[in-house]
Amino acid sequence: MGDNIGELAAGIPALAGFQGQAERLVGLTNRVYRLGDHILRVPGEGTEEYINRTHEAVAAAEAARVGVGPAVIHADPQTGLMVTRFIPAAATMSPAGFRNRPGAVARAGAVFRKIHASDAVFPTRFDLFAMVDDYLRILSTKDVTLPEGYHDLTPQIAAIRAALAARPVPLVACHCDPLCENFLDTGDRMWLVDWEYSGMNDPMWDLGDLSVEAGFDAAQDQALLTAYFGGPPPAADRGRMVIYKAMCDYLWTLWGLIQLANANPAEDFRAYADGRFARCKALILDPAFAAHLRAAS
Repeated sequence: MGDNIGELAAGIPALAGFQGQAERLVGLTNRVYRLGDHILRVPGEGTEEYINRTHEAVAAAEAARVGVGPAVIHADPQTGLMVTRFIPAAATMSPAGFRNRPGAVARAGAVFRKIHASDAVFPTRFDLFAMVDDYLRILSTKDVTLPEGYHDLTPQIAAIRAALAARPVPLVACHCDPLCENFLDTGDRMWLVDWEYSGMNDPMWDLGDLSVEAGFDAAQDQALLTAYFGGPPPAADRGRMVIYKAMCDYLWTLWGLIQLANANPAEDFRAYADGRFARCKALILDPAFAAHLRAAS
């Protein structure tokens, strides 16, 4: 759909009077525009079903306060409109960017460490299994089918849940949706944007999810962990990272189906959901996965 940028800008004090040309930027569910020194985010249709915009605004402001996210200029939880400061000379990351920009993986580890070790407190918990249940509830009202064999993994998912519960870790402020495109790299430092799904969480979720989104190989995983820990990672943390590589696919499979049901045109969400589930299943059923499960528990 087209947005009337002039009309939207007129209602936001920081953008009122903007005379330039709005530049459309990348966005999977939302519509994002650059207006001079500002970034305007317009929420996608249907996102109100699963995004709490009040919580997002608090998290984005906290991320800015501790120096990992851009300054928040305007946030309206009622409309979902958000304006942040544009980060100059920053590349929007991609899997290719993480492969080709020297030090990018290490800078991602550093920005994760910075937010996780900060005093930031987000107003909600990113509760993986509660979100799975919530997404399944939403899907029960939609005309869409789960990938074949989705429920066949129920015993393995129960074992993962038990392993994580056996050794709980302190929850910290996490991004929780580290798509490559949510990283902005200046070459000196990495910034994180888009705090819609953020919450207090196990920090290894962020590392595992980024590994999946960026298609990291074993060497990149090691570089990420080493930068994050400042040396060799503990076996339990590596185990949890691998577990979350599987579980982020398990969760985002359902998210993709919600996008499919909501007719989001950004991509083929049937293929997206089926592909993510196939990757999740392959990792969980890999004989090596059991060792990571034991290490984590």
